[in-house]
Amino acid sequence: MDRRSLLKSAVALALLAAPGAASAQGTVKIGVILPLSGQFADLATQMDNGIKLYMKQKGDTVAGKKIEIIRKDSGGVAPDVATRLAQELITRDNVDILAGLLLSPNTIAVSKVAAEAKKFTVIMNAATTVIITMSPYSVRASMTLPSVASTAGEWAYKSGIRKAYTMVSDFAPGKDAETAFQEAFKKAGGEIVGSVRMPVANPDFSAFVQRAKDLNPESIFIFVPGGAQPAALGKAFAERGVDPNKIKIIGTGEVVDESSVKNMGDAALGIMSVWHYDYNDASALNKSFVAAYNAEFKRNPDFGSVGGYDGMNVIYEALKKTGGKTDGDSLVAAAKGLSFESPRGPFQIDPETRDIVQNIYIRQVRKVDGGLRNVVVDKVEKVKDPGSAGKK
Repeated sequence: MDRRSLLKSAVALALLAAPGAASAQGTVKIGVILPLSGQFADLATQMDNGIKLYMKQKGDTVAGKKIEIIRKDSGGVAPDVATRLAQELITRDNVDILAGLLLSPNTIAVSKVAAEAKKFTVIMNAATTVIITMSPYSVRASMTLPSVASTAGEWAYKSGIRKAYTMVSDFAPGKDAETAFQEAFKKAGGEIVGSVRMPVANPDFSAFVQRAKDLNPESIFIFVPGGAQPAALGKAFAERGVDPNKIKIIGTGEVVDESSVKNMGDAALGIMSVWHYDYNDASALNKSFVAAYNAEFKRNPDFGSVGGYDGMNVIYEALKKTGGKTDGDSLVAAAKGLSFESPRGPFQIDPETRDIVQNIYIRQVRKVDGGLRNVVVDKVEKVKDPGSAGKK
């Protein structure tokens, strides 16, 4: 062996022996990007709580590797910030996996960075359908708005509604929801009598609600993002005299999550929603999950919580299958077809599209034991995104 080879071998052995190198080799770093401040902070906290609860229950070691979470705050809808954070996590923090990803515009931006860096990415909420195609290393552990909204459109017609109006926020998820509901409702035989797209930032809903009311549709389908907007929209319906018992209001789950219903009060009574998770589900696994969540965080979990919880399960199970290998190709291959029982019900990553397959529940806000609660009235099993055939 020549002098140069000896020197190279010595350097390599020294690096392996260094504490930092040994620690890095035995650690899987997960970069979690969430809007931990701003109008979506509560939902982001709920998702982060789901991540924390999973790790408390399952431990911080899997496949012989220690799990380290590095959190970054995007502050709201800020694709440029999300891009910078993803780049920093990859180049400076040397993360192996990207996760969190609450908001679609941010997730679209992060997906482009992840694809270039070949980083396995677990989408724990962002629901715009096309996101999953933007990186071959992504899987979704939440839902897609088209899967929810198309189910709503089919169910609306099945329940006797023949004329509907749609109101959605004017950004990618809202457009997804609008298109999916309208297409499913019209395919079933229904008529869309009008539609409106509302500003995402601080909208005044009064005029939009009045416009819908003036048309006197049998039903209004609505989508707005979480945070403060659902309660504001619910109050606008009440102030403008829209009675959910006369004009059936059907929304996605954000519209009537627990905090929104509390803020709306009796104005929420009768509102229908179509969603993939409800903390009131009576399954033994969900009861256990809700009890543990309450014990840890003194509140009930929501769809963000179960997205974080199940997203971590996807990561842990994929790492087990790879024996701790963290390259994007190995992890995404391990995640394809992954299935398990979740607090939400049966959970599967479609092996062809890397998107989620799950049950969707139809609910109505009712008074139960003196309080307001979403009550499940129907269920559609094994729902896929309606555009899944084109997402391979």
